[in-house]
Amino acid sequence: MLQPVSTRPEEIKQDAEKQLVDLIVRVAATDQTALSRLYDMTSSTVFGLILRIVRQPEAAEEVTLDVYNQIWNKATEYDASRGTPWAWILMMARSRALDYVRSKAYRAQTQQQPIDSMPLLDESPSPYELAEISYRRRLVLLALESLTAEQREAIELAFFSGLSHTEIGVHLGQPLGTIKTRIRVGMMRLKESLETLSRDL
Repeated sequence: MLQPVSTRPEEIKQDAEKQLVDLIVRVAATDQTALSRLYDMTSSTVFGLILRIVRQPEAAEEVTLDVYNQIWNKATEYDASRGTPWAWILMMARSRALDYVRSKAYRAQTQQQPIDSMPLLDESPSPYELAEISYRRRLVLLALESLTAEQREAIELAFFSGLSHTEIGVHLGQPLGTIKTRIRVGMMRLKESLETLSRDL
């Protein structure tokens, strides 16, 4: 006898996340069918986020394809213990979109500026700056571990993936007030953890 399908938002969200994790694992094993299924389930949201950043439909389509090419190449790097599949996918989409915007701005600038007049600067970070970046990243990762899974998920979607509170509520199947509370309380706890870790490390 078939079991009744649950209509509880939390259970629906968990089932969807399990499906995404399973698909990413299969993509990591070079399963092209899994990539197609993953694309069908997530591409509309990915495209919407990218379009908000690049503001050009054709460019957004190009960047969206780049994202799924990157997913194909980096699926083996996904670690479910460090974030939800949605956070991983949307963070990748946001990063690719911002890369596109930056490269477009750079191309526009260099087309207007003669090559001979462009200063040759080494903009790579110094060893000290690299050490500082690594230290701060370690602090943030440790502080995130102090949050509940729900708080961490909401904050990742808001700050790493660029989603609005309303969009996060839709993704997680939770009321807007719940999302705002999770982010507000999570940020307060994150701040306290960062202050404590900065003193102790």
